[in-house]
Amino acid sequence: VQLQASGGGLAQAGGSLRLSCAASGRTFSNYAVGWFRQDSGKEREFVAAIKRIGTTRYADSVKGRFTISRDNAKNSVYLQMNGLKPEDTALYYCAAAEVGPFLFRDPLVGDYDYWGQGTQVTVSS
Repeated sequence: VQLQASGGGLAQAGGSLRLSCAASGRTFSNYAVGWFRQDSGKEREFVAAIKRIGTTRYADSVKGRFTISRDNAKNSVYLQMNGLKPEDTALYYCAAAEVGPFLFRDPLVGDYDYWGQGTQVTVSS
């Protein structure tokens, strides 16, 4: 499956952005999907995940502000980001796996097999 992330841009603190992850090549409903982010000089970190059946998990740093959802008819997964903070600034990646991790813990980079190219989110204070 090929993934294309989009929707990044520049936002002010407190603002909102909606990221999209579009899949091609396979039926996206058969995949678990995660969003990760990476700021320069830092490791890639988990943001949000959604399983095939719709179960979700969020990193503590975004809980209550970000919402992950999927539209299987459009072969897409979304990340609605509200209440943005300067510390949310990073390159955001979507990732997919045919099985995906159990969501009793934060997913790891190695839990996903397919990755998009990333979309930049910059939040100004």
